[in-house]
Amino acid sequence: MDTEKTVIETLKKAGKPLKSGEIAEMAGIDKKVVDKAIKVLKTKEKIISPKRCYYEAK
Repeated sequence: MDTEKTVIETLKKAGKPLKSGEIAEMAGIDKKVVDKAIKVLKTKEKIISPKRCYYEAK
């Protein structure tokens, strides 16, 4: 399963910034896995954090 892709798709579907716990819940993935994917995606600049602990797709 491509967690990074799932995280981005979940964020796009939501259409608003989400916390990692909300992403995990919506995508049905473990929060720890989502947190790892978020770190990678932030490094790749695929997602942004408009406010602390919230993320959205670029």
